[in-house]
Amino acid sequence: MPIIDVHTHIFPESVRKKRTSFCRKDPGFQALYENPQSRLAGLEDLLSSMDQNRIQKSFICGFPWKDPGLCREANDYLRWAQVQSRGRLIAFASLPRSSRRSIEKELHRCLAQGFEGIGELAFYPKGITSRAVKEIAAVLNPLGPLGIPLLIHVSEPVGHFYAGKSTSDLPRVYELLSHLPDCPIILAHWGGGLFFYELMPEVARATRNVFYDTAASPYLYRPEVYSLALKILGANRILFGSDYPLLSPHRYFAQWKEIALPPRARAQIQGRNAIRLLRGSSKKKAQDSPFSQRIQRP
Repeated sequence: MPIIDVHTHIFPESVRKKRTSFCRKDPGFQALYENPQSRLAGLEDLLSSMDQNRIQKSFICGFPWKDPGLCREANDYLRWAQVQSRGRLIAFASLPRSSRRSIEKELHRCLAQGFEGIGELAFYPKGITSRAVKEIAAVLNPLGPLGIPLLIHVSEPVGHFYAGKSTSDLPRVYELLSHLPDCPIILAHWGGGLFFYELMPEVARATRNVFYDTAASPYLYRPEVYSLALKILGANRILFGSDYPLLSPHRYFAQWKEIALPPRARAQIQGRNAIRLLRGSSKKKAQDSPFSQRIQRP
């Protein structure tokens, strides 16, 4: 059974070695990584962890820098890492937290270079606003026909505080879903608990193209979250994401063993759902569409 980690983060050496300098450049980065104990990983670190945990592929993300230049440099590193990995890593493009023009420019540049997804889309340190929802939706809506996955950071509205947490994420993310009905979307961290609300028919309709990843699950929830999610969602919309290097993959595997996760559900969560998501994207991108023509132009 293949194991695919849909949520990891790696950074260039310059960021890893000069953390303090980059904290001064971006308040969002500072909120998450000012503490020296907050780990920063590079390509070799991730590949080593994948080997230790028998993970075949990982989706790699950077950070949504406010400065478009920093975002571009980070994406260049992700693209380089993807090439160096010889197929083991799948790059997701970060988008700058800046003007719509800057977002569009970086989006088109990355898609033309072969990035397979967008994300992790996040709005540190204060969370997403209604204005940002409309701007992002306008830029990303054309991705729907291409089936390109969008990974979105979501925090829970209640519970303990941690670096980068915003208690206002859930309503705004739900609003964003209504603007992107055709986009395959991965909501990180169990969607901040949004999947519980799929018991409401209107929420279930709005989230029909949504997958939920398990990133930071051992840090946020008791292991019983899996059994509840399986009852509400079924096994085909849950994706294994570790949020490496925040947590090691073995923490998740230990929880699965603890709750005796059924083999069929485990196979879907740990890899088969991710394969289906990527195949859907590849099939749609192969179709000729005005947007795909536009991003391929030099």
